[in-house]
Amino acid sequence: MPLQPPPLPREFYDRHAIDVARGLLGKRLIRETAAGLVSGRIIETEAYLASDDPACHAARGKTRKNASMFGPPGHAYVYPIHSRYCFNVVTEPEGVPSAVLVRAVEPLAGLALMQSRRGQDRLRELASGPAKLCEAFEIDRGWDGWDLTQGCQLWIAAEGGSLVRAASVGRSTRIGVTSAQHLPLRFFIRNHALVSGPRRLRE
Repeated sequence: MPLQPPPLPREFYDRHAIDVARGLLGKRLIRETAAGLVSGRIIETEAYLASDDPACHAARGKTRKNASMFGPPGHAYVYPIHSRYCFNVVTEPEGVPSAVLVRAVEPLAGLALMQSRRGQDRLRELASGPAKLCEAFEIDRGWDGWDLTQGCQLWIAAEGGSLVRAASVGRSTRIGVTSAQHLPLRFFIRNHALVSGPRRLRE
């Protein structure tokens, strides 16, 4: 397997969730498995804040299920939803439970493997949503707490990712939350065909 780009350092994640959510746009999500490698350009994220954010899973305190959110920055937080999964990155210092949900990626490598996992040939349907993304990248609850800064099996790299100008970044309210619906904490690459949200939410 060709040499892959190195992971983002822990310092990248040790920032406010909003800064990380913006900063992840254009970065490359990479997943290595025995079946092969898949990767994609991150095009949509959502921030979940440690305070004043009732939609955050840690809003009511630490539990066995959300414990990864309280851990060191740069680790994965993976939770189940409707028999599928959502992949988040933990942000800010240890003990500050915030995270960024990776909502959508643009597939770059391993397209046939993603299609096989998803049972879907259409590019639009491979990773344009958090549950689709996890299925295409074979990410499940077993990856909860994984250290993304190790640079193996599952990580995010800057190299190979596109630089995203501030003018190209859109911002809107989050999708599918039942509380704190007014908070503009969703970030995405403007006019990208593969973002998960409806066009009416785009700036």
